[in-house]
Amino acid sequence: MRVWIAGLVFAIGFAMGAVAQDRDIEGVISGQIEAFKADDFEEAFTFAAPSIQLMFRTPENFGIMVRRGYPMVWRPAEVTFLDLREEGGRIVQTEQHEDAEGTLHLLAYTMTQTEAGRKISGVQFLEAPGVAA
Repeated sequence: MRVWIAGLVFAIGFAMGAVAQDRDIEGVISGQIEAFKADDFEEAFTFAAPSIQLMFRTPENFGIMVRRGYPMVWRPAEVTFLDLREEGGRIVQTEQHEDAEGTLHLLAYTMTQTEAGRKISGVQFLEAPGVAA
């Protein structure tokens, strides 16, 4: 009985840690999206991992890339957080973004842990299940 109770307590603690991690990651991504909506590319740039900041060098360059390549991230009509998983030692948050025209896009955000907290280290387009290329 004690083993069962200890296991239950461990499982609840683990689940609570996972929920806190989910909220942390969702908060980072949501913060960046809100900055994009306000055209505050300086703020949006702060949510990017150091490797992304190094690649684009300035918030302006970063903003140009997002506006051109990821309009559904820059101006989403709706964002739905889907699954959060670990893939090869990386944390990946899958999301569905609806753009201004109502088209749905499936995206995978890769997260990196830094001294300043979690940062976004990449966004990848995913093929929606059941859609053939």
